[in-house]
Amino acid sequence: MAQQPRTVAENRRARFDYHLDEIFDAGVVLLGSEVKSLRDGRASIQDAYATEQGGEIWLINSHIPEYHGANRFNHEPRRQRKLLLKRKEIGKLIGSLKRGGVTLVPLTIYFNERGKAKVKIALARGKKLHDKRETEKARDWQREKHRLMREKG
Repeated sequence: MAQQPRTVAENRRARFDYHLDEIFDAGVVLLGSEVKSLRDGRASIQDAYATEQGGEIWLINSHIPEYHGANRFNHEPRRQRKLLLKRKEIGKLIGSLKRGGVTLVPLTIYFNERGKAKVKIALARGKKLHDKRETEKARDWQREKHRLMREKG
C-alpha cells in the first residue's frame, strides 16, 4: 500500500505574493539531525528562496530547528541546503534566473511515498499591488459564494 506524501512545511504566502510559472520537485541534501527534525514536523520556509551558486541550486534561509536528541552533532538551523535536480532542469532554472524578473520560491517541504525529503520549488514573478487586491477579491468572492450555497441548500 503506497503511503501518501506528508507535508512538513508550507509557504502559503508564496501563492499570494507571486505568479507561479513552473513547479519543480527537488531532493534536498540534509544531515541526519535535520531529517529527524523534519519528521517531527518542525520547519519553516516562509522567508526562504532558492538561488544559483556555482552551477548548482541552493535553498537559502529555510529554518529547520535543531533536533534535541542530537546534542553536539546538531546542525546549523539556517544553513544553506543543496537542492538535487536533473542537469537539464538546473540549466533551465539558471537560464530563467539570469534573464531576470523571476525568483525561485519554495512552496512545500514534504516526504514522498519512499520516505525521502523533497522540496517543491516554483519559478515565480512578483505580483503588483493591484494583482494582490484582485487575488484577495476573488478569494473573498469564492468564500462568500460557498457560504451562500451552504445556506440555500
